[in-house]
Amino acid sequence: MNVYDFTVKDRSGNDISLSQYRGKVLLIVNTATSCGFTPQYDDLQDLYEAHQKDGLEILDFPCNQFGEQAPGSDEEIHSFCTGRFGITFPQFAKIDVFGENQIPLYKWLEENSKFEGFSGFMGMIVSGAVKKNDKDYKNNSKVKWNFTKFLIDREGNLCARFEPTTKMSEVKKQVEELL
Repeated sequence: MNVYDFTVKDRSGNDISLSQYRGKVLLIVNTATSCGFTPQYDDLQDLYEAHQKDGLEILDFPCNQFGEQAPGSDEEIHSFCTGRFGITFPQFAKIDVFGENQIPLYKWLEENSKFEGFSGFMGMIVSGAVKKNDKDYKNNSKVKWNFTKFLIDREGNLCARFEPTTKMSEVKKQVEELL
């Protein structure tokens, strides 16, 4: 099984097979519009502009499960992201990344990656928030917060997971290595 085996919903509710991204390097991100990490949209857009021509696609999945930080409709979220950050990469329908309504793609991403910990000052803040809901968060692979990123190679295999506190320079480096 790989990422191409999954179908997701676009902002209009249409089924989109991820097989349409076959041969591309993918960065899959669960996002939120009112999060301390929301400025990462700028870095993601810069990365996309620099490397889309090389075969990079960033797949944006808004999620309202962490602190209710993506409360708008799919269209409101998209309007905010394009207006404020100028994003041009694909943005899909809002999803659940955990719980009974977790989409299969995120179940697969969790099952095939490990939580490596948070870093820096923001890592201490996020750790405190995460620990309230998941006392064993350090020992499971659940997605912990908004702007967790998953790197997929051109064959559809999961290669890396980046927590939201990972420096974007590290994300960029590993993306460029795959390209």
